[in-house]
Amino acid sequence: MSLATDQPLKAEAISKSFGPRQVLAGISADFPRSSVTAILGPSGCGKTSFLNILAGLIPADSGRLTGFPKASFSYSFQDPRLLSWLSCLDNVLFALSGLEDRKTCGERALRFIAAAGLEAYSAFKPPQLSGGMRRRLSLARAFSYPSDVLLLDEAFASVDLKLRIELMDLFSLLWREEKRTTIFVTHDVQDALYLADRILVFSSRPARLLDALGIDTPREDRSYGSKAFSELEELLYRKILS
Repeated sequence: MSLATDQPLKAEAISKSFGPRQVLAGISADFPRSSVTAILGPSGCGKTSFLNILAGLIPADSGRLTGFPKASFSYSFQDPRLLSWLSCLDNVLFALSGLEDRKTCGERALRFIAAAGLEAYSAFKPPQLSGGMRRRLSLARAFSYPSDVLLLDEAFASVDLKLRIELMDLFSLLWREEKRTTIFVTHDVQDALYLADRILVFSSRPARLLDALGIDTPREDRSYGSKAFSELEELLYRKILS
């Protein structure tokens, strides 16, 4: 079911515990459509649990979601989770298998594979690809499905800086195609600053919302080492440590 164009995306007072361990303590936030929102917080604070609640994969103990129950989702994980027995093209087509127009599915799959720089490898299977290429394929697969909301869970983590920047630049390239409402989880301040229009800063567990920082600086002006990037980084660290 497609998200109604006038339906806001909101989380109100979301709390969650697993047994005696509370991971989320009354999180409330808005998620503007056609924008990129980063959820930034320390490892283990409950960011992924919050993302899974938004997607309807696990229930909240209390609180309310608006918009999300009517939305469709695509998801990209830190682990690419590709199907090793299928080609690059078939991995993307598998994500599109619920759509009715087969011709459109094929065209869409090829378009996103090409945008990810994998056109020459469309017949290759994941074990034949490098780690970076598998990450790129995972992003292409997530973007190819025409969801209302794209969710990314540490999709740029555990790689060296050069590859991380390449993956984030690929994300920006793919995002500009359709400006999908995107929510991504990260524990890395620089990743959040490089990509997000808005950053939600979570505390340590149980997570509480410490701040919501809007980023007005255009994404193209936030290159690593630039004055604008350094100023934003200093501002964000002050908010985290205050």
